[in-house]
Amino acid sequence: MDKRSAKSLRCTRRGGDAAFCEGASYDRFSGLAIKDEHLAAVLRGEEYLVQDGAMGTILQARGLVKPGQEPDLLTVSNPEAITAIHADYVAAGAQMLTTNTFCANRRKLAGEASVQEVFSAAISCARDAGGRYVAANIGPIGALLEPLGTMTFDEAYDLFAEQVVAAREAGADLLAIETFTDLLEAKAAVLAAKENCDLPIFISMTFGEDGRTFLGTSPEVAALTLSALGAHAVGVNCSLGPAELAPIVETMVKYARCPVVVRPNAGLPRIEGDATVFDVEPDEYGRAMERIFAAGATIVGGCCGTTPAYIEKIAALADGRTPSLREPASVCAVAGPREAVILEGSEAATAVIGERINPTGKPRLKEALREGNLDYAIGEAIAQQEAGAQILDVNVGLPEIDEPAVLLELVKKLQVATALPLQIDSSDPEAVEEAVRRYAGKPIINSVNAKRESLETVLPIAKHYGCAVVALTLDENGIPPTAEERFALAQRIVESAASYGIPRDDIVIDCLVMAVSTNQKEAREILRAVTLVKERLGVRTTLGVSNVSFGLPQRELVNATFLAAAFGAGLDMPILNPLSERYMDVVKSFRVLDAEDGQAANFIEEYAAKPDPYKGGFRAAQASDGTQAVSAPAPAGEARSDDPVEAARHFIMTGRKEQMPEATLRLLAEHEPLSVINDVFIPILDLVGAKFERGEFFLPQMMASAEAVKAGFDVIRANAEPGTLESDKRIILATVKGDIHDIGKNIVKMLLENYGYRVIDLGRDVSPEAVLAAVREHDVKLVGLSALMTTTVKAMEETIRLLREEVPDCTVFVGGAVLNPEYAEIIGADYYGKDAAEAARIAGEFFSGRV
Repeated sequence: MDKRSAKSLRCTRRGGDAAFCEGASYDRFSGLAIKDEHLAAVLRGEEYLVQDGAMGTILQARGLVKPGQEPDLLTVSNPEAITAIHADYVAAGAQMLTTNTFCANRRKLAGEASVQEVFSAAISCARDAGGRYVAANIGPIGALLEPLGTMTFDEAYDLFAEQVVAAREAGADLLAIETFTDLLEAKAAVLAAKENCDLPIFISMTFGEDGRTFLGTSPEVAALTLSALGAHAVGVNCSLGPAELAPIVETMVKYARCPVVVRPNAGLPRIEGDATVFDVEPDEYGRAMERIFAAGATIVGGCCGTTPAYIEKIAALADGRTPSLREPASVCAVAGPREAVILEGSEAATAVIGERINPTGKPRLKEALREGNLDYAIGEAIAQQEAGAQILDVNVGLPEIDEPAVLLELVKKLQVATALPLQIDSSDPEAVEEAVRRYAGKPIINSVNAKRESLETVLPIAKHYGCAVVALTLDENGIPPTAEERFALAQRIVESAASYGIPRDDIVIDCLVMAVSTNQKEAREILRAVTLVKERLGVRTTLGVSNVSFGLPQRELVNATFLAAAFGAGLDMPILNPLSERYMDVVKSFRVLDAEDGQAANFIEEYAAKPDPYKGGFRAAQASDGTQAVSAPAPAGEARSDDPVEAARHFIMTGRKEQMPEATLRLLAEHEPLSVINDVFIPILDLVGAKFERGEFFLPQMMASAEAVKAGFDVIRANAEPGTLESDKRIILATVKGDIHDIGKNIVKMLLENYGYRVIDLGRDVSPEAVLAAVREHDVKLVGLSALMTTTVKAMEETIRLLREEVPDCTVFVGGAVLNPEYAEIIGADYYGKDAAEAARIAGEFFSGRV
């Protein structure tokens, strides 16, 4: 698709921008192609929609698909068989049929058929089966997006857009975008859908037993982000059985601004003979679905392992039943890829927005931005997160740099480096749009104001990308002097936002702090304005605290006092320097007074043994210029210790690969290369793995830490004597025959290499004979096999059997989404590696002789 034409579509008011929004003049279904009144009622959450069940399960059971064969191609080569399966689901009560196109993107089809050919044939099959609605099924691409992988957002968008256009032209009634684990990839898919067609969009993520996706996204983050983005139904599919998914569904129902779709598996798979079976029978499945219905899900069906017998149970539950109309929780929420900051309704809540990534008044940050040293800003982000910030303001506005390009690149890096949601701060609409478009979450835009040009430019961006927005109380006449005039501007912005379909929950009013050194009455008017906005408009408020003290001595004292007063007036989200202990003391003590810190537990834990800063020489701690020397943080990007081992630990734990070359050279000045690897890098990676296992770290953080170690390894190799670092610890990795999915394998490879192992990667779709040949050629004793599809687990079993027969001293560990420890044991594997950290542990035990 032409990039310029795509961009021209981005911020128009399209039917795809659906949500349960305020504003009587805004029709969230305007321009949307809705087939009939029943589907319209489903989209309003007023009626149930029964979907079909699994396709692959039945194809496998009927012997229609061979290991390694792409099931989607059967829509072209054997359409009668596909139509017959669809017809069985219709007979069972399914109203919506999902086309056999889950893998039908250009990358996976690999030239065997065109995207248009497969979608046209698949939609014809479903239509011929008599389904009331035909949903074009779109699955994930099978590649990691930047910054974790190599595929760009635009490349992913183009692949999805091709599928969307093919589905629309072939006559689909709606889009079913399913089984996503990467929120950024899901965002690319939804944007491709809403910008290239007028069909309703259903999107669902898949979650693990820990309640998070593969990349660590929580249910609330997914629900908040994707429903605000404009999906017409959001939810969960695949993953687990209905009983295990119920808590996830309950969370998504609470936060989604649209109906919730649920398609559970029939439990977990296992092998019986040559067949893959699932452990939840139809009757048990139906009973477990009762809780799903009770939670408020209204679009329901089945995923892996389900058959028409399961859909009969779901149809029976929906028959004659009317959903209870619900309102999503009234929350002001922003979200990053993994975590959300949620301010519930009218409940007392504060959220600190860190202000330090802004070059205004910060010469070192200015210099770093001019030099392209974004790691300095990453250091600021990490320091603010550790100091207690909950949201990070990100501003790179310098006239001499390419602001859109630099802001976008920094936002990409911050998504990995920190879990905190971002506030995108720029006066350049192009820079804002480029950043929020490619941000995996729901950010805040800073800012819009009451000028007509600003409203007409910024609000469409906020609506199109599902962002919250900071709104400044200024217009063409500047900043008004009185509280009432500021309130009037705030009201104008809120009403204008409603006309675009942006709810009040997504508006954060900034009544604008001015310096009291030039007008002492200013502070009083600001505080009155905050109170008026909070009481009369019911929106959240923010203020840039530090402006109030400009031109005065003891600025931290004035700022902290103003901050306390502003909290009392109704301030929710102060923008401040969280590295100031004084400011954070005010925040934490106010949370006690505001009943946010239950039982004052957090305050007591932190302050019970802490000395009073105003006693014992406080006055002597003042700087010579009269400012208070309470806060003296280490410069951003630098380690907080002169100990090179501690410095390396800090950089690895925070994923700072740019800092690792210098840190490694410091280590080599005091330690032998092998000692650095074995006594520094490996123990720190073990600590990262332990945090990952406990759910304290997620995959992006683990990968960033591994990349940091790799940067250190590169320096060691360049400085070591030739041959001294050659590892005899060799491991073969392969994705088995017939399986083209290798994301998990590639992640395992990266981590194992950074542990110092020599990894021989055979790639994907690898035959048992090729694995055996590589084992013999390289004299390898440890092999890791990966499979993502149930249809290729048989090939994994055949590979293990061949290795057992020919090289019985070879140890095999296996992993993949369709596997579990029981499954691994049944197919003859020695070990099950549920993730990359577990694979590293297995390798460590194997080469130490403990296995």
